[in-house]
Amino acid sequence: MLHKHLSRRTLLRGAGAAISLPWLEAMRPALATPTPDPLRVSFIYVPNGIIMKDWTPAQSGADFEFPPILQPLEPFRDDVLILSGLDHHNALELGDGAGDHARAGACFLTGVHPKKTAGANLANGISADQIVAAKLAGVTRFPSLELGCEDTRTVGDCDSGYSCAYTNSISWRAPASPMPAEINPRLVFERLFGNEDLTLDPSARARRFAYRKSILDMVQEDTHTLENRLGPADRRKLDEYLYAVREIEQRIEKAETQATQYTPDLDRPTGIPFYFSDHLKLMYDLQVAAFQGDLTRVTTVIAGREGSNRVYSEIGLSEQHHALTHHRGMEELIKKVSRINRFHIEQFAYFLQKLKAAQEADGTLLDRTMIVYASAIADGNTHSHDNLPVLLAGHGGGWRAGRHLVYKKGTPMTNLYMAMLDKLNVHPESIGDSTGLTDVR
Repeated sequence: MLHKHLSRRTLLRGAGAAISLPWLEAMRPALATPTPDPLRVSFIYVPNGIIMKDWTPAQSGADFEFPPILQPLEPFRDDVLILSGLDHHNALELGDGAGDHARAGACFLTGVHPKKTAGANLANGISADQIVAAKLAGVTRFPSLELGCEDTRTVGDCDSGYSCAYTNSISWRAPASPMPAEINPRLVFERLFGNEDLTLDPSARARRFAYRKSILDMVQEDTHTLENRLGPADRRKLDEYLYAVREIEQRIEKAETQATQYTPDLDRPTGIPFYFSDHLKLMYDLQVAAFQGDLTRVTTVIAGREGSNRVYSEIGLSEQHHALTHHRGMEELIKKVSRINRFHIEQFAYFLQKLKAAQEADGTLLDRTMIVYASAIADGNTHSHDNLPVLLAGHGGGWRAGRHLVYKKGTPMTNLYMAMLDKLNVHPESIGDSTGLTDVR
């Protein structure tokens, strides 16, 4: 009986397709001691700071009220921690002058003050996500997944003499090796479920997709064979998972066909939705699918690069995000930035709901995931890097959620990462400027 269970690494295979499976009861060995479900970690970055008065609860502890920006998270009160008082000291100028946006992005997961250069002689640190990824190398198909929704150039000067690599990358495999985020959902989908033919030639792509079927059609024979081995509950779960994969695929196809209708003169890569919320939700859904199939256990998402000039027309704004954050205390502009901040949180709530709805063994994906949602800039008007806006979501760390915790002034943000990695059984001597493990009990 111990040898008849379904392997966790089972794939549905077909021509140019390889689909990993979600956790199924058939994967539990009969009479064997159950192994713990895998832990996942995700880091989500939002740019340009936050309107902190609309973010920070007035009360600490469990009896707090969600302020305006965080109100969309009320249904997830028991799934989140709001953390105040954490700093990124190494994002300060420290004698290097202007460039707070670049330093914020570079420092976010490394805790290191990056070398000021616009050339190839980059110098940063190894980011927390990549420390975990290195530890898990070979355990999953992909050590990590880096996703984004904006420009990912890593060359040129993007902020007062700082390389674009610093503003556009939060994940660093080595001090001089940024991990560029993939912004095209089609390419992420193909990487997770398809083959390796990721040509960007427009004519080749057009011919390819003109004749292709759904990726599920390619694995149809394997799917039917597997279904005959599964019980009713597992068949239903497999059907729900494959339906979710197909739904992601259809949304990408819709974006590909509608892109020219919205922006006929814009060279927008095929597969990127016109609306930001559609784009970010696709990236969140791809993460959920990757976690369900245990394709990776480490992800990063850049909702917007530092210094982002995105215009959020879908919520009725016509001004650029970065420009608005330099509000000079003007209440009208402050309200607009707060609306953008809340809009980002609304998309994050969507991600939490998806994780909470995804069943795994005796719980959900949210039960086995730790998620940091934060920025390395607090006030975008002054470019402050202390008392940062930080959320810790999910139950993967075993911490009691539903609280607002306030830390001693000067506590490094990297202490939080040290505590998270400890839960993952990863024990670096330090991360950047860390001084220990943040207590989030």
